[in-house]
Amino acid sequence: MAQAAVQPRSNDNVQLRARPSLTIKRNLKAPPAKIFAAWTDPAKLQKWFLPDADSEVSHVDFDVREGGRYSITIRRGDGEHKHVSGVFREVLPNEKLSFTWAGDCGGTKGPESLVTVLIKPDGPGSLLTLIHEQIADETARDGFNRGWTSVLGSLATYLS
Repeated sequence: MAQAAVQPRSNDNVQLRARPSLTIKRNLKAPPAKIFAAWTDPAKLQKWFLPDADSEVSHVDFDVREGGRYSITIRRGDGEHKHVSGVFREVLPNEKLSFTWAGDCGGTKGPESLVTVLIKPDGPGSLLTLIHEQIADETARDGFNRGWTSVLGSLATYLS
């Protein structure tokens, strides 16, 4: 006798928790092309992609194309190394850069999230919107908010 496949019932108590996200907007005194180059040229990125004044980017490897991989290593002032890597999902020159983000914490790769950078002309400069989605939890989101706020401040200084 054949067994019927079990179909989920529509009223099953299955709840999917939405993962946190954050959005940061920043007016920058530079045209979109200069901002896009700062995000995609490893030599430029090394000069500004810093979470704090005591950090330095010690390694950058970029293959900026849809499906291309990237990796960044930051050495903090206390000697700790932070590594992040991912895959470029969308690359629209001077407009949009979207990539996965997975950090390495103490040798263990963290959960993957998604970062999108949108750049639009705005008066004499540009409006940059950074959207970080699919973050593991609220604590991680708060940490990313602090980190991205600092990094975007460094970008603004670099561009001015």
